[in-house]
Amino acid sequence: MAAGEDTGTGREALGSAPVTIVVTSEADTWDIDTSSCRGRGHFVDWDKMPELRGPAQVPRDVLGRPPKELKRLAREGCWARSHAGRARLYPRLIQRVSCRLVTPDALAYRDVAGRLFGKRSVSSHPLPEFLEGCPVPTYCLSPHGVTALKKILVCVGALFPDITHSPLLPALAALLLHYSEDEAQCFESLSRLIASNAPHAAYIDQSFLAHQASCMTFGDLASKHCPAAHKLIAGAADNVLEVYSEWLSWLFPGLPFGYAVRVLDVFLLEGQKVLYRIALALLKQFRLSAAPAGLQGSDVKAELQAFVRNIAEHVSADKLLERAFGIRLFSRKEIWLLHMANRKALVERGITVVQRRPSFHLAVDMQKFSSSTVTAQEMRLVWSWIPERFSLFPPLLLFSTSEDGCSLQRFYTCCEGYEPTVLLIKTTEGEVCGAFLSSDWAERKKSGATSGFFGTGECFVFTVRPEAERYEWVLIKKPELAKAVPRCRQRSPSPAPESLPGSSGDSRSCSPTHLAVPSPQRRGRLSPFLATRHFLLPSETASMFMSGSRDGIVIGGGGGQALSLDASLLRGRTERCETFDNAPLCRENFQVQLLEAWGFQSA
Repeated sequence: MAAGEDTGTGREALGSAPVTIVVTSEADTWDIDTSSCRGRGHFVDWDKMPELRGPAQVPRDVLGRPPKELKRLAREGCWARSHAGRARLYPRLIQRVSCRLVTPDALAYRDVAGRLFGKRSVSSHPLPEFLEGCPVPTYCLSPHGVTALKKILVCVGALFPDITHSPLLPALAALLLHYSEDEAQCFESLSRLIASNAPHAAYIDQSFLAHQASCMTFGDLASKHCPAAHKLIAGAADNVLEVYSEWLSWLFPGLPFGYAVRVLDVFLLEGQKVLYRIALALLKQFRLSAAPAGLQGSDVKAELQAFVRNIAEHVSADKLLERAFGIRLFSRKEIWLLHMANRKALVERGITVVQRRPSFHLAVDMQKFSSSTVTAQEMRLVWSWIPERFSLFPPLLLFSTSEDGCSLQRFYTCCEGYEPTVLLIKTTEGEVCGAFLSSDWAERKKSGATSGFFGTGECFVFTVRPEAERYEWVLIKKPELAKAVPRCRQRSPSPAPESLPGSSGDSRSCSPTHLAVPSPQRRGRLSPFLATRHFLLPSETASMFMSGSRDGIVIGGGGGQALSLDASLLRGRTERCETFDNAPLCRENFQVQLLEAWGFQSA
């Protein structure tokens, strides 16, 4: 779109105006009118701006309020009814963002802009690399504002040459420009967000590697916090990760201006975690609005984008934020650990910081997959449940009772060295259930003579037949049961399994008075996501994830075991347990027809 072209549709109801975007391609250059202007609101086409309803109620001392209260005010929309209030607050809030010592500021912008656009005429400039293929929303900017936006983004490319991919950056620049007194102030605000060095609180992903890790992190959060919507999408889409890879575009440029700027209000105070919250709330609302027949045969990505564009028909901005902050997410540090784990998995797949966007496909090949326990379609569902960083890799059969015999020791030998693993059990009654187990079975040896529990909160148990259902760690659905303890290491209790049908377990080796303490992490190694030592657990039974001894294996504990198998791998038992708060996964006492253990094929 040429600078100065006006595609607005006039005055609209709050938040319902469509978003104007500039679609860029690798061959693009921008012709820029280098004249400048000053004054808040000078870049805005006021005929496009949504009308604000109700009186503004911004306290005079709002910036003097404690951080927690300031967040509450932003969430409640304290300055949502005042354009002037936003223009006054945004630069001051951003000045509080901790950033690198040497960060380009307004003076740096004026210097670079003077050199690039010094002559008052139309000049042509190459497209910044990080914008290739990215939409550039212009929202309610006037033609002159669109020109200013282009200048700011060109200068960002010049002063931050390490940015190679950043879909969020142009939307932030456009939104901030609505409330900036001049281009230099908008640039400085954007620059501080780019250069933020606050621990575990990034604002803007700046490479494809970081962006794709964020997409995978959102997929993990969606799987845990929006199980109904996730199941709906997994049943209709061939590639769930591809759907979730567009999560950020649901917000920017997907949301109308009135909604997008409300997101910005809280984003400036709380960082990227807010974006996850809003996107999860959108996903939940999408599920509620879906047709009773589901999404069979439809384009899920197109359905989601259309839903977000018309969000005003479904929920108000106030209600959307209320629902978003009603979702009990993990701590900022815990989400950061998940993001870093996803990033590491992408690096193992060969993705680099300068990687251009490739296309990922679901790891399970429908044509090549073969299992005697589940169908390829059932395995696809199971694979959609596991953390995104593992679903990048195709499944690898490690052990099968039909091929390796009914030997527990053989099971351990085949599975050791693989982390994580998926256990699939088919009973003689035709029922199918299993477990996702986050830790290497070799961990059992660290308990010595005791039979200690190990694993992390990513473990879960599930059923496939007759009904598909997943049961995750109880703290995921009930985070209020524990408090985050970042520097305090929790102890993992040892199991006290009941005697399995046909087995003769030694109760002395399973005494609940023994505790197995996880070994210290190697220096420089990231702590695992959802490690029990990150939480002050309400009881020992909250962390009974997996355990193995010569007498059998146990998964889940407290009031019963979710799954337990004897040493012959032929007899088992399932009960409700406190770790997963699960229903029995099949008949309480069952006989195993076939057992398989699957790992992940590394690149």
